[in-house]
Order: sequence, then structure tokens, then C-alpha cells
Amino acid sequence: MCTAVSYNNCFGRNLDLERGYNERVIITPKNYEFKMRCTEDFAPRFAIIGMAAEVKGYPLYFDGMNEKGLCMAGLNFPNNAIYHSLDNSKINVTPFEFIPYILGKCQTVTEALERLFNINLVNISFSSELPLSPLHWIISDSKQSVTVESVKQGIRFYKNAVGVLTNNPPFLKQLEGLEGYEKLFKPQIPKNNSSDEYSLGLDGVGIPGDFSSASRFVRAAFIKHRSPKNLVPSEAVNQLFHILSSVAMPKGCVLTPNGECEYTRYTSCCDCKNGNYYFTTYDSGEKTRVSLKDYNLQGDKIYLCAGV
Repeated sequence: MCTAVSYNNCFGRNLDLERGYNERVIITPKNYEFKMRCTEDFAPRFAIIGMAAEVKGYPLYFDGMNEKGLCMAGLNFPNNAIYHSLDNSKINVTPFEFIPYILGKCQTVTEALERLFNINLVNISFSSELPLSPLHWIISDSKQSVTVESVKQGIRFYKNAVGVLTNNPPFLKQLEGLEGYEKLFKPQIPKNNSSDEYSLGLDGVGIPGDFSSASRFVRAAFIKHRSPKNLVPSEAVNQLFHILSSVAMPKGCVLTPNGECEYTRYTSCCDCKNGNYYFTTYDSGEKTRVSLKDYNLQGDKIYLCAGV
């Protein structure tokens, strides 16, 4: 269970899981070589920063941003994600390679879309100990977002004008879920009311408050819609953390089928203008910042930065 939001030249997400994978901020410089399973190896055209698990020197990204401000995150998509057999007419990329492949090669959503037409997401795991997760993805830049889903028919991608993604149901059904809340997205009108029962915030009555994916989608979309526009980067980062906190999961509220607690392990925010990656953890609300500007982006080894 996760939520991702693109907002005001920033991009962030909550990672909601019942356990950790020793995730940490990892920077991949431009001379690191990604060893690909089914297509040619490549060194990224653009350096990448994001949250990842490092396994034998390889960064398995949960989310990230490249030096041009293109951002991407994978979110859990169980029972809907379908990965495919090799297709020699396509570029075969495994799901765990997908984020670095896009962020390493593209500087805008438009460039990413051009590549998506030719990509086949292949059903190959990183290892027997690390099987593939069922995911769908959101890709964002300062101008637009798209959602990418690998389903039975192949890769499908959709313009995401809301700039929000959660988990199930599929994205088009998430959009349909907004249809019953049109009144919540109308402009606010100040009211004077002397009634004893009057309270500010009544125009938000009806926002779903549970932790299901569909409800988090509506809640995040509503709060993003009501958030200030044209903020300076520091203000936008702060506001995005508040948007994501409104859909964060406290321990005890969501149980997995095996009875474990799912909770928001970390919340991240990418400042796309300045190359800064911020995150907070469940146990600490203090923002940790890691900046691309502080590292040699021409190196050939990944940088293991701050951990969760």
C-alpha cells in the first residue's frame, strides 16, 4: 500500500509496508554500468537519486529522480500486474530495471512515453530470494504525469492529470472513484454562519477517511487540489510532506493477510528544481536531505547515502 503525489515541481511518496529491505538513499552516477538481463547494458545518461535497496552493488529503486527533474515511483498493484515472456520485437526490461532504465535515459515524460511504446516488462526476478513485486508506476516531470501498468494486454499508459497514484484498483477505476466527489473540488466560498453547529472546513465533508487505496486517492487528490500554487521550493517541499501525511498509515490501522502491521516506513519528497531528495521515517519526522549537488556525478560506483 503506497501513495505518490506530483505537486508544484516536487514529487513524493509514502512507502507503506510491514517490513523493511534496508532501504536507503542511493545515488547512481553517470559512469555506473547497469547490467541488464535481456537488453544491452548501459551507463545512465542522467544521474539518479532515490530510495533503494542495495543488493550486491545493484540499486533496486523504490522511487527516484534524475538530475533533469524526471521522477518515478513503483506502487504495489497485486492481482493486477502481469509481466510477460520475452518479446523479440520489443525492448525487454525487467520490472526491477524499469525505474533506472527510464530515469537513466529520459529527461521528460514525453521522452519516457516514446520509449514506453517499445518496452516489454519481462517476468524475470532479480533472484530466487527476491521475487518480483506486482507494481504499477507513476512518472512525472514539472509539466505532466503518466501512469504505467503492465497487464494481460501488455504495457498500458495513461495521462494522469490528477498527479496522484495509489494501489488497486487499476488507475482508470481510481479516476472513476473521483466522480462522486465533484463538489469537493469546487472553489472554496467563505461563509458567515452564527449557528452553534457551524465549523470551518464543512466544504470538505464527505472526504473518505479510511486507509483503502481508493479512499487515499480521493483524499490526496482533494488536499493537493486545495493546496497553494506557485510556492518556492522550500514551501512546496513542506506542503507535499503535509499532503502525504494526510494519507500516511499509523501502525495498527492496516493488517496484512498474515496479521502483520502495514505502516508508512518512510515519506519522500524530491525537489526537482534543485536536485534535493528529502525523507522522513516512521520513527522520526525530521527531514533528512541528500543533494545531487554534493556528489561527483561522473563516478562509476553508486553512493550509499542516508538510510531509513
